[in-house]
Amino acid sequence: MTRQLEDTTGDSPIDAAPLLGIDRRSAIDAVRLRIGMAISLGLLQPGERLPDQQDVALGLSVSPITARRALASLADQGVVVRRRGRGGGTFVADEPPQKVLEQLAASPAESLAVNRLVDRRLLFECAVTHFAAVNATAAQLDELERLTHEMAGSTNWSEYHQADEQFHRLVAASSGLGPAVDVYNEALAELYAYFIPYPIEFLHESNRDHIALVNALRAGDDRGAVEVSRRHVDVLHKTMFMGLAGGDGRQSG
Repeated sequence: MTRQLEDTTGDSPIDAAPLLGIDRRSAIDAVRLRIGMAISLGLLQPGERLPDQQDVALGLSVSPITARRALASLADQGVVVRRRGRGGGTFVADEPPQKVLEQLAASPAESLAVNRLVDRRLLFECAVTHFAAVNATAAQLDELERLTHEMAGSTNWSEYHQADEQFHRLVAASSGLGPAVDVYNEALAELYAYFIPYPIEFLHESNRDHIALVNALRAGDDRGAVEVSRRHVDVLHKTMFMGLAGGDGRQSG
């Protein structure tokens, strides 16, 4: 199950107290920013159809009402357009207003905070992967492999992200680390609150890491599995929005 964010300022991970220095945003504004940045970065193309509203909510780990209100706001500003009838849905506008897109940008503080979340997840990911190589059951490995097939067959970023979250949570559960897995899941949810839509081709390429990880886990190769996980998470410094926007987000000021 994906973590559902409530449509209130206080309940959004982007407003969470541990992320000191980060801009405070409502859950709706956070979704607007994530979609807007994907458009600005060329990850979502003019005329591209977004997944259905429910899938947008699941793909961005927010409540359906948050997704609905965020999309309605973007439509009001001309960033997306809604079409009725057969072949209808929500589409990226052919010419989204540049001034609006400029407002939908992460601040340096947010980029720094996300980089810290990536580093935190990197530590946790390596730990749970090591113990998963030792403790994962045959049934858990089979389910992980099934999820890699599901991701390979995904046709949009929402489908992929839902399976991706299940995959990483299952790796953590396979570690047998008990309550420590809850801490990992919290860190994962905090980072996923910044996930932005990517072209499915990019995500399918990322899925190769998942396949390699399952192979290493099946072989009981803890060192190989940890190295796959390390690379898989570390690359987020370059492939999440703070890297794509032209800076690594680690500099202050």
